[in-house]
Amino acid sequence: MAGAESPTGGQAELEPVVSLVDVLEEDEELENEACAVLGGSDSEKCSYSQGSVKRQALYACSTCTPEGEEPAGICLACSYECHGSHKLFELYTKRNFRCDCGNSKFKNLECKLFPDKSKVNSCNKYNDNFFGLYCICKRPYPDPEDEVPDEMIQCVVCEDWFHGRHLGAIPPESGDFQEMVCQACMERCSFLWAYAAQLAVTRVSAAADGLLLNVDGVADQEVIKPENGGHQDNTQKEDAPEHGTNASKEVKAEQHDEPCASSSAESDRQTVFKNENKTELQSSCRLQELQAKQFVKKDTATYWPLNWRSKLCTCQDCMKMYGELDVLFLTDECDTVLAYENKGRSAQAADRRDPLMDTLNSMDRVQQVELICEYNDLKTELKDYLKRFADEGTVVKREDIQQFFEEFQSKKRRRVDGLQYYCS
Repeated sequence: MAGAESPTGGQAELEPVVSLVDVLEEDEELENEACAVLGGSDSEKCSYSQGSVKRQALYACSTCTPEGEEPAGICLACSYECHGSHKLFELYTKRNFRCDCGNSKFKNLECKLFPDKSKVNSCNKYNDNFFGLYCICKRPYPDPEDEVPDEMIQCVVCEDWFHGRHLGAIPPESGDFQEMVCQACMERCSFLWAYAAQLAVTRVSAAADGLLLNVDGVADQEVIKPENGGHQDNTQKEDAPEHGTNASKEVKAEQHDEPCASSSAESDRQTVFKNENKTELQSSCRLQELQAKQFVKKDTATYWPLNWRSKLCTCQDCMKMYGELDVLFLTDECDTVLAYENKGRSAQAADRRDPLMDTLNSMDRVQQVELICEYNDLKTELKDYLKRFADEGTVVKREDIQQFFEEFQSKKRRRVDGLQYYCS
């Protein structure tokens, strides 16, 4: 489409044009996202009385608890009622958190919704997110100094947010994975590598920081050969390591894209886990069965598909290990952000009211009939009016909409003025 000429005779710069459908779709998408994040949280009552909430929308107040002070988090309702004019950091959602608003971390503020709080919530967990800093680079988001377009992804374990380029492996397309576990959490919860070989959505690439190289490069990695029924141990000690833990040493290893390494000589320099003594495995432990197979351990984040948590072993030993690592929540399908978002969408759908129906219900029968007729007339005429633009392929402008309603009101006045009233 050509632009209009400027007064100097040149071609004026075209303004970006969006259709009415584009606007409506964007509004609907934003509304759905808001419903997903906020719908599962109460916007009117402080969540403190519920104890450590399984998952809720959280905020941090930079006005009340700036960097250098103790970190604190506030619930959705308190962000509205007690901190409405303050500078807030949106933390999205976090698990097992109790609202701090008005406790000892807030020097000059009392919670308006639930003032009777303990001085501190000892079970709460905090990180740099509460001061508006994210990722291993410890930068704000959005970052005015970062010119690289990059999305941020939340780790399902530590719940910090990371730039995709700082995870050691290029993230798959957003629709191809459901959850991510960052590099540090994969190192701490190393049992997940046995599952990653079978379940994770893997994609390896060159890392900008040099910790991970592509197929043609090398990086420091571990070579561990599990023994004693699949438990990993590369030491010469007689005692076997605890369930699911790794004793390891660093060696230079070549990296490959395949999650499972072959037994050929070329793969000897990868991080390969293999059960060499062929000990009979306990069939009740899925983790031991997976640890008996070859798999690769890398210095990267991992990406996981929908419902991957349901594949984790829940035998007594594994549950004990999860408890010691403080990751028991991984066995809870309701802990996922997706489950929380679905809860929010369901709640919003149930509460969503039709304004037209609300108006109709407040009217008597005659008023209802008149309103329905007016609505149908408006709907028909607006549809016919917009159809002309669609047929001609032209853009509907603000003045076009104003003209339509002026003409519609004029027609309505003519109809009313033309009515004849008779006295009986």
